[in-house]
Amino acid sequence: MAIISLSRIVAHWADQQGDRVAIDHEGASTTWADLERRTNRLARAYQSLGVQADDFVTIALPNGIEFFEACLATWKLGATPQPVSARLPKLERDQIIELGKPRIVVGVQAGEYDPLPSIPEGFEPDAGLSDEALPEVTASSIKAMTSGGSTGRPKLIVSKLPAVWDPDIPYLEIPLQGTMLIPGPLYHNGPFLWAMIALFKGCTVAVTTRFDPEKTLAVIERLKVNVAYMVPTMMRRIWGLPEDIRAKYDLSSLVALWHLAAPCPAWLKEAYIEWLGAEVIWELYGGTEGQGSTTIQGTEWLEHKGSVGRPVESCEMKIVNEAGEIVPPGEIGEVFLRPLDGAGTTYRYIGAEARAIEGGWESLGDMGWMDEDGYLYLTDRLSDMVLVGGANIYPAEVEAAIEAYPGVRSSAVIGLPDEDMGARLHAIIDRPEGAVDEAAMQAHLSDRLVRYKIPKSFEYVAEAVRDDAGKVRRKALRDARLASTAD
Repeated sequence: MAIISLSRIVAHWADQQGDRVAIDHEGASTTWADLERRTNRLARAYQSLGVQADDFVTIALPNGIEFFEACLATWKLGATPQPVSARLPKLERDQIIELGKPRIVVGVQAGEYDPLPSIPEGFEPDAGLSDEALPEVTASSIKAMTSGGSTGRPKLIVSKLPAVWDPDIPYLEIPLQGTMLIPGPLYHNGPFLWAMIALFKGCTVAVTTRFDPEKTLAVIERLKVNVAYMVPTMMRRIWGLPEDIRAKYDLSSLVALWHLAAPCPAWLKEAYIEWLGAEVIWELYGGTEGQGSTTIQGTEWLEHKGSVGRPVESCEMKIVNEAGEIVPPGEIGEVFLRPLDGAGTTYRYIGAEARAIEGGWESLGDMGWMDEDGYLYLTDRLSDMVLVGGANIYPAEVEAAIEAYPGVRSSAVIGLPDEDMGARLHAIIDRPEGAVDEAAMQAHLSDRLVRYKIPKSFEYVAEAVRDDAGKVRRKALRDARLASTAD
């Protein structure tokens, strides 16, 4: 099958399977034929507001059919979707819009960004607009995702992949015209990528508003799902269901269950391998930037327990020490990646600079080692980023919000172990006047941070948590708290 512009991908599948369900959102659904007509009208509505080729369209919609329609309408104009959380506080969304300079913002109240056009959730284009196909036009970038950034300010990660796809190319074990389940938030790169690639391959894509362990199993059975995307927190919650609940659902349609975005405990991976079969369980390690990645199937993992796999064919990887020298197998160092096509070929940043060394090698901020066979094992984060339920949280961003509260001199946010989410945020706040009412601090932070970035616990101290150079020793702070809980 030839490469198809994403401005034509829905029409392609509507011609072949117009009556088949394209997207299922908790029982509500749309067919390929309806999706083609609706997104043609929606694209014309966006066009009337000024959207042109290679513009950004900021999409602040929750999981649902409307999210997909907004992205597809954007691609039909040769523009680039730039998703953000629908629950993002306005202050943070404002920073992203300032960076990206989109042509329109979808999912916010009309007039919110005047003179920039805003389209509210639930928008319906004028019924008088044509639902016929638009001229073919292809965006130079398929997506522009957001990330918190170690500076405490967001950045955009703009893909250099054009908005085209060849449905026949094998990718992520997704079968042609199969069925995909996405229980994660679509504004994150992983769920977005898995969902959209499945759609490009003519699959029915099932998406849920939020994750529910038993409902996830029910969807797999109801739609005979072939491929599912999860993070380890989701896997842990499913495994926490009573065994008779897990066993009553037919999951035999699954050919691949992908997990990524956070470390998966070995015991949990082994439990899933025993439950669903080693050939079904897949893991991927990589970043939104797309410089490179590793993958591993459960069958391989059993021979290399703890590994996240070997580098895929499109990239190369090395482990280096602080002097920038390659370390021998088995020795821990920083993980660096480079696409075979060369540095800078997969993405560009808006609002940040890459962490790179000579030769165009870039780091995602992870420490690890490789075995003699080239399998990668991760050991720790080099950066301060905390992974909470698969979401990347940068302490600097949270600390900036805390330090905007009256009387706070400085703060340090660390990750402490959490059985359910992998880690939870704990804030150590330097405020000589003492503690504040937790509800007041929560309300203050709610105006500045999305909910999952708000710490679960607060500790007030009267001494500095940073040295004279403004540095904070997070590892020492974390170790001290872990030691005190162990006593």
